[in-house]
Amino acid sequence: QVRLVESGGGLVQAGGSLRVSCAASGLTFSSATLAWFRQAPRKERDFVAAIRGISTVRSYTTYADSVRGRFTISRDNAKNTLYLQMNSLEPEDTAVYYCAARDGPTRTGPDDYDYWGQGTHVTVSS
Repeated sequence: QVRLVESGGGLVQAGGSLRVSCAASGLTFSSATLAWFRQAPRKERDFVAAIRGISTVRSYTTYADSVRGRFTISRDNAKNTLYLQMNSLEPEDTAVYYCAARDGPTRTGPDDYDYWGQGTHVTVSS
C-alpha cells in the first residue's frame, strides 16, 4: 500500500522560507516521478514542481512559472523522502501543499498522478 505523508507546513511571513517534506512508503521510490501540487481556498489544485527518478538519464526538474527561481524540489532516495524548499514566499503561495507520485515521465496535471498525500498547510502572512 502506497503512503505519502507531508510535513513541515506552517505560518511564515512574506519574504521568509519554509521547507516541506513528504515521506513515502510502499512504492519504488527511486524510480517514481514525484511532484508537489498546491490548492488555495476555492481554487483548483495547481502544479508546483516535479522531479523524475534515477531510472531516467538524469533526474531533471520541472517548475511552474509562478515558483521558478524561488522554490527547489529535491529528493533523498536513501530516505524515501521528497522535499520542497520554498524561499521568498509571498501571500499568494498560501495553500495546502500535496505531494504526489506516478510511474513514468513528468506530467503537470493532477489527474496524471496515482498516489497522493493528505497535504500540509502553508500560510504566508503579509
